[in-house]
Amino acid sequence: MKKQMSLFIWAVAVFGMSPVFGATNTGMRGSSTADLTGGPAVRSRQNVNYQKYQTRTSTKTYEASEAGNLYYSQPAKRSDLYKAYDASGRAAANRSVRTSRQETTRHIAQRKYYLAHPFFQPLKNKFGSVTDLSYTMNSYKFDITSDPTIPNYEFFDMLDGKWDMKQFSIKEDFSYGITDTIALMAMARFDFSDYKFKWNLGEDDKMDDSNLNVFGAGIQWRFLDNDKWIASASAHYQHQKDLSNNYLAELKGGYKYGKSTIYGLARGWYVDFDGDAYGNGINGDEASMFMAYSTNSSAFYIEAGAGVFSVLDEDWTLNVEGVYGHYDWNDQISVRAAIGWQPNDWVALNVYAKTAVYNSADGDKLKFYWSEPSQGFNGLTHVGTAKIDDYKETSFGIQGILYF
Repeated sequence: MKKQMSLFIWAVAVFGMSPVFGATNTGMRGSSTADLTGGPAVRSRQNVNYQKYQTRTSTKTYEASEAGNLYYSQPAKRSDLYKAYDASGRAAANRSVRTSRQETTRHIAQRKYYLAHPFFQPLKNKFGSVTDLSYTMNSYKFDITSDPTIPNYEFFDMLDGKWDMKQFSIKEDFSYGITDTIALMAMARFDFSDYKFKWNLGEDDKMDDSNLNVFGAGIQWRFLDNDKWIASASAHYQHQKDLSNNYLAELKGGYKYGKSTIYGLARGWYVDFDGDAYGNGINGDEASMFMAYSTNSSAFYIEAGAGVFSVLDEDWTLNVEGVYGHYDWNDQISVRAAIGWQPNDWVALNVYAKTAVYNSADGDKLKFYWSEPSQGFNGLTHVGTAKIDDYKETSFGIQGILYF
């Protein structure tokens, strides 16, 4: 049986975006849609990246030799960006140069955008590009319990196993500043995926997949940015191939303290699925199965989280973020940490890792469907439940960021 089956794939997962246009998760990193009134669902091969357009807003520093550093100050006008500052930090009318026989002192104001900042977005007529290379591992075990009223129910009680996914992704986020506070964004992601159902009996079912799975567009508005506070709002549309259309809204706000920004975030999005159910399954010539995460044609997800972005020195940054998400049928808590290196104003590298530290799917019982015409199961028929256990999800990645 197993040898003839192929994977049914993939995904209502998230990361939406991370602090560098990153990504968040919705929990299960593998799912597909299904029409329970007909045959097996159309194969869908991708996870939803819900933070798709998470951008860092402009982080600035004013540096004056022998006068200290001022981090994250927003000038009143663009013409103020490069004003000189005196030793007290106040703008000087003219660049001050003091010369004597013993010393020469120059106060030079310099503004630096930290491209990995969670609130970064390009200024008017500027472009931002984030190229993200990531590797994700996702797995969970399942234990099937059949309905004793269906034919051959003892067979289904033996179908226990493990879902395993490994995926390498290339994602590009591109943004353009139409004003100093409003930016347009576009994104696309290409995935190289390996999916497996590892059965306790028989051979594994597996499938490799390479595809352009997610693309979308959005807009971001940084409506507040002063010496102490920063805030932005954004809206995005994303299409996930063979799975869903997604409409996302996000609000972020931060407090600037010393060389750090402490921030909170909230996201909500509406997911319109292609079918009337979504989950994981396999589709074969003789028989097919489907574990349903939900039997609805749409869902509403929410996320809330907090983080801190700190400048360690002139070229190095650290970002730590925790997110709680409610994804229709399950809840998840994930933690992400990133270290950034930015040697100048226009290029940066960011290395990150993210993992799920809690998922409510453990212990949850999903509806289990089976299709096998030779045994009287025409179309997907509900034959029992699949109990989920030992859910795991971890990602590693590197991001190259350009500002020009």
